[in-house]
Amino acid sequence: MKTITLYLVLLLISLLTQNLLAQDDETLKYKVEELEMKKAAVAQVEREALRKEVEIINESLRKGEISQEKAQERKKEAAEKHAKNIENKVAILQNTIELLKRKGAVDLNTETSSIEIAFGGDDNEGDVLFGIKYNSGNQKKPVYDKRTYGEPIIAFGLNNAIIDEQSLEDSPYKIGGSRFFEIGWAWRTRVFENTNFLRLHYGLSFQLNGLKPIDNQYFVVNNGQTELQEFNLELKKSKLRMDNLVVPVHFEFGPSKFTKTDEQIRYSIHDKFRFGIGGYGGVNLSTRQKLKYELEGDEVKDKLKRSYNTSNFVYGLSGYIGFDSVLLYAKYDLNPIFKNATVEQHNVSLGIRFDLN
Repeated sequence: MKTITLYLVLLLISLLTQNLLAQDDETLKYKVEELEMKKAAVAQVEREALRKEVEIINESLRKGEISQEKAQERKKEAAEKHAKNIENKVAILQNTIELLKRKGAVDLNTETSSIEIAFGGDDNEGDVLFGIKYNSGNQKKPVYDKRTYGEPIIAFGLNNAIIDEQSLEDSPYKIGGSRFFEIGWAWRTRVFENTNFLRLHYGLSFQLNGLKPIDNQYFVVNNGQTELQEFNLELKKSKLRMDNLVVPVHFEFGPSKFTKTDEQIRYSIHDKFRFGIGGYGGVNLSTRQKLKYELEGDEVKDKLKRSYNTSNFVYGLSGYIGFDSVLLYAKYDLNPIFKNATVEQHNVSLGIRFDLN
């Protein structure tokens, strides 16, 4: 069991590492795309500048300030100048793109270096910049699109069992007394590059599922079958608790607020509607039964830690829906609660979940 748990933890660390590397790749890709767009805009800017210069020359010709021959000469010089500007600016941008690809996003996205590109505009320090400026001082790290981030999650509510050929109303477990609790850490990753409508929500959670029998009953194992029997004394408390370590994975849908500045791009789901559908899989860490009763005037508390034939592996379907960080949450175990049972029972939960982002 410890080996399986360690494997799940290592798998989760591996997934997180891959996501962090993917973020660096996205940062590099964003910078390169930004420079490619500047390349595409260079020709348009220079053609517009040439058009305005030609208009000035034509106006001088119309007023008789210059001759026809002089006007043609100036137009030719202007065309050659702007063609050279396009060639040089595109070359600068292309060289910068190649530099970025060689050095990588991490090297050029540190607090100690930055690259600025402009053609006659102001740089970050207010100076007129034409070309490329490389800064190696203590610069504030620009934070680009954050594609993956993590958050703690907490959920709790009612727990019970779906029993074959039996309605939930006839459940042998207390509807209000049987409860579940879940605590964990989840990551949220934007699936598509230019929209945040679909996210992948995944992580690692610790689940506690409790069942409280009715009618003074408790759990016993007879001939390999786990069943309920009436206790020979009056029970003040009877509860079976199953502790699971699971990896939940959900596809999350919903709108988000898009913001973009010179330093960052963000998709915020704060105060937004969202819902998720998916499932979970993991292992049962332990099962225990708690009994509380009086014997000869003394209060007795029994804590029995046994397997009770509960399934070693747990897996199921889950989903949530709500606004911001408060969500209605439901989950259903596809695995039976007890192994080799003549009548299968499946754990089911309904409650509230909080994504503490």
